[in-house]
Amino acid sequence: MIDFIRGFVEYVSPEYVVVEVMGVGYQVHTPNPFIYSVNRDKEVTIFTYQHVREDILALYGFKTREDKNLFMKLLNVTGIGPKGALAILASGQPAQVVHAIENEDEKFLVKFPGVGKKTARQIILDLKGKLNDLVPSAFPDLFQPGVDVPNTNTDNVALEEALEALQVLGYGEREIKKIMPALQKEELTTDQYIKRALQLLLK
Repeated sequence: MIDFIRGFVEYVSPEYVVVEVMGVGYQVHTPNPFIYSVNRDKEVTIFTYQHVREDILALYGFKTREDKNLFMKLLNVTGIGPKGALAILASGQPAQVVHAIENEDEKFLVKFPGVGKKTARQIILDLKGKLNDLVPSAFPDLFQPGVDVPNTNTDNVALEEALEALQVLGYGEREIKKIMPALQKEELTTDQYIKRALQLLLK
């Protein structure tokens, strides 16, 4: 098991990042790849989970061990695969996810792509009372103002990249269209557009 990798981000796509470590490029699927778009000249540490199946070998990466641990716990739920677990973590609100599970809040959980009432109930049945090590204080609120560089691109490539990232996470065209008017009023970086979009989708 690869616990973490430390290196420089060489490439960012809506689905994954490529981290160069001593001449080797590791493809790492992350909840929001564009958080690594800023300060590419700085070394990053990404906590990883290696997913192995007969037909696939993939690395999933997270900014904190707590995010990684929640991802692993979600994978133990029947009906939740890596893509679904990644979409849940992409919200930037793992503390709310933990709170929803502990309080049996199915309405919150079904807002995530691929999570219906049956799966939401299964998440609660499988994980309630088993997330004591994932206390809310362990998670930074990714929707708080950060140090992202303001977007100055006038043709809004950032918004297009953000929309593509939302589709990768599993959000449908109808859901995305509903929040488009609000997004188009703002001028943000790709990372900020994704965070804002997820905030709107989970209301």
